[in-house]
Amino acid sequence: MIANAAIAVGGIGLFLIGMLILTDGLKSLIGNSQRRLLADFTSSPVSGAATGALTTAIVQSSSATTVTAVGFVGAGLLTFPQALGIIYGANIGTTITGWMVALIGFKLHLGTVLFPVLLLAVLIKLFGRARTAQAGWALAGFCLIFIGLDTMQSGMELFEGLVTPADFPADSFFGRLLLVAIGMVITLVTQSSSAGVATAMVALGSGAITLPQAAAMVIGMNIGTTFSAMLATVGGSAAMRQTGLAHVVFNLIAGAMAFALLTPFAILAGPLVDTSVPGSEQLALVIFHTAFNLLGALIFLPFTRQFARLILAVVPEDSANLARHLDSGLLKTPAAATDALAGTLSDCCFKLLELMHAALAGVRERRAAYELGMVGEAIGKAEHYAADLQLHLDPASDQSRFVAAMHALDHLRRLHRRIGQTQRIQDIIEDEELQDERHEFLAGLAIFTRDRDTQKAEADFDALRRKLRAERRKLQKSGALDAALRHLTVEDAIARIDGTRWLHRCAYHVWRIAHLIGATVTTAPPAADAESLQKSAMLDADLD
Repeated sequence: MIANAAIAVGGIGLFLIGMLILTDGLKSLIGNSQRRLLADFTSSPVSGAATGALTTAIVQSSSATTVTAVGFVGAGLLTFPQALGIIYGANIGTTITGWMVALIGFKLHLGTVLFPVLLLAVLIKLFGRARTAQAGWALAGFCLIFIGLDTMQSGMELFEGLVTPADFPADSFFGRLLLVAIGMVITLVTQSSSAGVATAMVALGSGAITLPQAAAMVIGMNIGTTFSAMLATVGGSAAMRQTGLAHVVFNLIAGAMAFALLTPFAILAGPLVDTSVPGSEQLALVIFHTAFNLLGALIFLPFTRQFARLILAVVPEDSANLARHLDSGLLKTPAAATDALAGTLSDCCFKLLELMHAALAGVRERRAAYELGMVGEAIGKAEHYAADLQLHLDPASDQSRFVAAMHALDHLRRLHRRIGQTQRIQDIIEDEELQDERHEFLAGLAIFTRDRDTQKAEADFDALRRKLRAERRKLQKSGALDAALRHLTVEDAIARIDGTRWLHRCAYHVWRIAHLIGATVTTAPPAADAESLQKSAMLDADLD
């Protein structure tokens, strides 16, 4: 008896290891494709649900999809209602494992056949390179899933007749509640609803439980996934806590709805399921699991904006905290963490530009020094977060966005220092010769902060910094000559040259920040313009 139980438990372990390896291999194999798919095709909660289901089915991880969505919200690529659509879809996508198990595992019994394939997959992982090695790793995980499933079935078959549906809570209201609780406990122990569903399928196949009992347990497993989601949000950012709460509320309501449908399901499934056909009961269970998740999404989608407002009211976002997106919980997913870093850089950038606009316009703000200090503190936190992120980066993956973020941090720090140079700004305001350049700079800042269009700002400030570079050289000559001819005092001549230099350097930093933030946030492959940008930067000599 103990040996049989050990075989069944070992099968669950093999299944879990297979799921972990398959997910790890698929995530590495797909790379940024999942991220681009989610960002490029999510324009509404409906499209978010579709892409969330698809990407979760591909990478076999709803948590990876959800974390990516959180990163997107932080980076400003998605709104919270759009991210909610992705959460709905992720719940649907997780059911794909159940379909694989029901359609392949219980009908074909591939466990023994896949042993030599497993050896081949491991050899590919050991001797393959890059994507080939990751494909071998994913294949190894796929093999282990079905080997684990066969092992579970072997262990459970030995309990046939010893463990019966009568040993479980009765098919009554309170009995079903107990079965839901059992399903929740199984998910908490295995930390995988897919493994729990597979276990229920094996128990169903051995006759240990009935189809209605299995359905009640699956509802509990679906709800059980919310505990890990909530634990992941403890101490996390507002976006993580909002996402965790939305996940819990959605799963609880979908679970309550599924519980109410248990009796109609049992009545309909009874005459339709042919128990003599292997896998038919398991297929019916997967259909039920998919149906109530799909139905939950269809019910929530029309009310997503209202649902989002409710979640935001319960977990409000601290918009004054510029470093609010820097969540340590995202570091395990470097792409999402880079998104959070990009969102912080963007927020710091636009706050700096607002402060610069007010200073150049001569508007004296009482809180300006305090707010400038808050930006400096946020930049410091972003630098520390980037140092933590560096430890989690995969050297084999594309690092272009992280590199862009590092350069953006450097330019933000320099621009932050320049905005604090109040005397230089006052000299520019008072110098009549610099008013055209000042007003052009103010107009560019106003457009950038209003539209937040990094591509347009990059072009505008590229043109402005070129113009200011030429103006600076001209004023260096004319200012010195005017001082020699006593048309200007030495102090005024130096102040004019210094003011032009200040405008030129600030325009340069804004130009680079606009480009780099766009490169950090983007989901497209990086453009091959590094060489041309480097040549342009070399022309702006003496920049700090």
